[in-house]
Amino acid sequence: MSTPHILVVEDDDAIATLIQYNLEKEGYDVAIAGDGEEGLVQADERLPDLILLDWMLPKVSGIEVCRRLRGRPESRNVPIILLTARGEESDRVRGLDVGADDYLTKPFSVPELNARIRAVLRRIRPGLADDRLNHGDIVVDRVSHRVKRAGREVHLGPTEYRLLDHLIQHPGRVFSREQLLDAVWGSDVYVEARTVDVHVGRLRKALMQDVDIDPIRTVRSAGYSLDLEG
Repeated sequence: MSTPHILVVEDDDAIATLIQYNLEKEGYDVAIAGDGEEGLVQADERLPDLILLDWMLPKVSGIEVCRRLRGRPESRNVPIILLTARGEESDRVRGLDVGADDYLTKPFSVPELNARIRAVLRRIRPGLADDRLNHGDIVVDRVSHRVKRAGREVHLGPTEYRLLDHLIQHPGRVFSREQLLDAVWGSDVYVEARTVDVHVGRLRKALMQDVDIDPIRTVRSAGYSLDLEG
């Protein structure tokens, strides 16, 4: 398998250099962009396997970069980890809402950064035990990572895809937020339970684009299940 290519969009030279040094030591191929505009150009020229994106950037903000990348078909599914000095929950939720898959609050440790990157890369390459999974009118092709509902293509980000991939393997079973965090984010990474709600909301919205029936059942104080039979 080729070396994962990581694009770091960070305007603080010292932080960018530190990240680049440590990621190259881990065996990644790293490119640096010093502002949002350059980040978009570089992502266009060579599609990365993962983007580390600073929230506060000159020219084009991290949030806007994220929004634009998610709006382009070729970069819609590239995992994005936001680097932010903002610790407020509302800011983090806003970052997840525009399409970020994870976030790290500065200052962060190098081992934590490496763990987050590993976890994100791991969940966009799920084991291909069964090539196709289906439940009701939802079909997941695990080779091409394409999802269809009622014959129509459903566009999902990497985290929503992984969430659906897990739920569709156990239709009708209720999973708590903690179980979903372990299965989708990995037990070696700390992610708040609220993050699960944000991604379930995004998955639900995508699956209900042209269909009225909600396939995801919310079980109060228990969790979520994929259930088109009930």
